[in-house]
Amino acid sequence: MRAAFILLLLVLQAVAFQLPFQLPDFFGKTDTNIEQSSIHYSELDPSVHPINLSQYQNKYVITIKYGGDDDLKKTLLRPSAQKEFNFTKWGRSNTQQTIDLQIDAENMKKMIERFPSMEFQVLIEDLSQAVFETYPAHESFYNQSLKAKEEMGGDIHSYSELFFKEYRDLKAIDSWLDLLQSTYPDVISLEEIGETFEHKKIKVVHFATPNDDLKHDEKKTIVITGGVHAREWISVSTTLYVMYQLIQLYETNPTSKALTNLNFLFIPVINPDGYEYTWTTDRLWRKNRQQTPVPHCFGIDIDHSYDYHWTKSSDWACGEEYSGEVPFEAFESRIWDQYLNETNAEHKIAGYIDLHSYSQEILYPYAYLCNQQPRDEENLLELAYGIARSIRLQLGHTYQVLPACIDKDADYLPDLGSGTSLDFMYHNRAYWAYQLKLRDTGGHGFLLPSKYIEPVGDEIYAAIKYFCKFILSDDR
Repeated sequence: MRAAFILLLLVLQAVAFQLPFQLPDFFGKTDTNIEQSSIHYSELDPSVHPINLSQYQNKYVITIKYGGDDDLKKTLLRPSAQKEFNFTKWGRSNTQQTIDLQIDAENMKKMIERFPSMEFQVLIEDLSQAVFETYPAHESFYNQSLKAKEEMGGDIHSYSELFFKEYRDLKAIDSWLDLLQSTYPDVISLEEIGETFEHKKIKVVHFATPNDDLKHDEKKTIVITGGVHAREWISVSTTLYVMYQLIQLYETNPTSKALTNLNFLFIPVINPDGYEYTWTTDRLWRKNRQQTPVPHCFGIDIDHSYDYHWTKSSDWACGEEYSGEVPFEAFESRIWDQYLNETNAEHKIAGYIDLHSYSQEILYPYAYLCNQQPRDEENLLELAYGIARSIRLQLGHTYQVLPACIDKDADYLPDLGSGTSLDFMYHNRAYWAYQLKLRDTGGHGFLLPSKYIEPVGDEIYAAIKYFCKFILSDDR
């Protein structure tokens, strides 16, 4: 019965796949997904490049349509295939039946020989340039921000207008958060909850307004996390943007029901080691940066390391979905769990939103298994569709609603859906829990241009407002 329900959900959401797939001449395409910057990275001396861009030369991002070809789909999902063809998975769409890969020309030819009828299209041909264009075009924002603080007299709004024009590194984010706290000390506080493998601090931002009728620990708490996967920069910017919009709401309407009756916990960058690595070394890094049992293989996928239906990964230690040797081996998931245990009495967590990219999806539990029905599924779906509608009413963008197990392909390879923060938080902490995969649907993928920071932020802020309204109307 449940399998039929999920199948119906997918059929209702499916759209015709209209990409003009073609065969081996695909490397001759003009890349329409580069923002056409006035400067090409090759025109600059490599010494001024943000990172070593040559590592992406002769690599492409393609989308493969597997359709009803289960053999092809299973091959693309298996870690052994990733080793054989030396590709990196980017994203997949179960409604359009596609998988996006980063691969070089030589291995693409090998894949075509194995699957001669395979349909595919190039998404990004000039990967080095696409990477280059996601970095800020100007001098270090941290240096800019020091000047800005002086010139603007520490005005958070003028400062933020500049801040959200580009993606920002950890130093710039910390500078902005410090100014936010100093501007609103009565409602914003920063807390360091632990140290990562590389001794970076994981920071929680508390946002709580006074309410004479409710004690702090009597309020429901909303948790919003970003930056779990290092390369998903838009998730970090969106977490910060939502926080800033709530601050602006506080300034204009401090007695707003959402603000006076809810507490908010934000973790903008739960994976600071990996995030910093994307700014210094590899823009497309996914995991954290801790050591593994295999020399020269670093990192655990934090979102597969939680102790709820955790399964040892079929991926090798160098693979992007490596879950570690035991649950909570990742520093970050262990720190977050310890913090929740230590502060359990202080935080009555009602809602959890975990921001990721990309594919424009709203995922609800469970991730580990598709035939496991979540509690209160009817209302869980009602809330998810309400979130999707709130997003669509902003700028017209559609977010699909799916069980997380479908997105993770847990029915094909069960370990792909194991140990997720979504399932862990839903089962142990939050009555309402979702993972939101932000824009886009593959045109830019993880390299979404910075001009979309504010539009995506506005969409998700609308979603969070609806989420809060729903939770406040719920008697639990």
